Amino acid sequence: MTDLVIRPLVAGEEKLFDSLSGPGLVGRAAFGETYLDMAASGQYRPEWSWIALRDGAVVARAAWWGGPDDDHPLALDWFDFTDADAAVRLLRAAPLRAEYSISLPVGWRTDPAIRAQAEARIAAATDAGMSVLVWRYRYRWTPDRGLPDRPGRLEFRPEPDDAVVLDVLRRIGEGSLDAHTRHVAETSGPDAAAREELDLLRWLPSPRDWWRLAWTPDGKLVGLTVPARNHSVPIVGFVGVVPEQRGHGYAYDLLVEATHLLVEAGATEVVAATDQTNHPMAATFGRAGYPVERERVDLV
Repeated sequence: MTDLVIRPLVAGEEKLFDSLSGPGLVGRAAFGETYLDMAASGQYRPEWSWIALRDGAVVARAAWWGGPDDDHPLALDWFDFTDADAAVRLLRAAPLRAEYSISLPVGWRTDPAIRAQAEARIAAATDAGMSVLVWRYRYRWTPDRGLPDRPGRLEFRPEPDDAVVLDVLRRIGEGSLDAHTRHVAETSGPDAAAREELDLLRWLPSPRDWWRLAWTPDGKLVGLTVPARNHSVPIVGFVGVVPEQRGHGYAYDLLVEATHLLVEAGATEVVAATDQTNHPMAATFGRAGYPVERERVDLV
């Protein structure tokens, strides 16, 4: 067997990355996205797109994604191969570190071909030193689902002071069901988890003044809701309730408010996500008319 060559692309080699054939059952390809289109729009960069070649043919490939102004990638979200050993060696060799997110069709476990593709990728990433953090649902609201009425129980106000928002995020993190929040809190502390959440919200290219703190009529803080946009679509950037206000169903009020604010800003669709193990939030999305459009697994 000839030696394996592992390297990043150089500009102009995008078609070489695209030369690896596959069934496209999982990942971005399963939802009609192509590497060439995304690279042409600047979402993938040559230096963040790595290939493993044997006899000049691509046998494994991985592309890390980042925003247009980022100096390091935020996610590995394109990874496939015809040679599992080469795939593991590629992930170990590439000097890029970010969460690996695999998009999956709803109910993927019941389809043997799709399940095999998903499990092969998870196995390769695990062999390369990663581990599964969480399984997630991704939702997409559209106007045909109906715009839920605002419950009218809370008052929503902008909060321009990041220090105030950071404190609210710190409080919301207490007892959070979100796996990413718990992971950062366990490894780096609750302050780091709150700061990471704030940094992510600030990174989004939507107006800062869309953010809202929620209050009861008698002035008690309930939580934070962040209608936003990523680099592609309108999203629910954050919904969180402080510990002392949990158990009243307020997450629904926050989600509905975010949806209304996005629609008022011109959105014709809204994307959102939550952990599959966060049963209260998953139920809240269902109640608000957000159907699951895909599943996802995140590895760290």
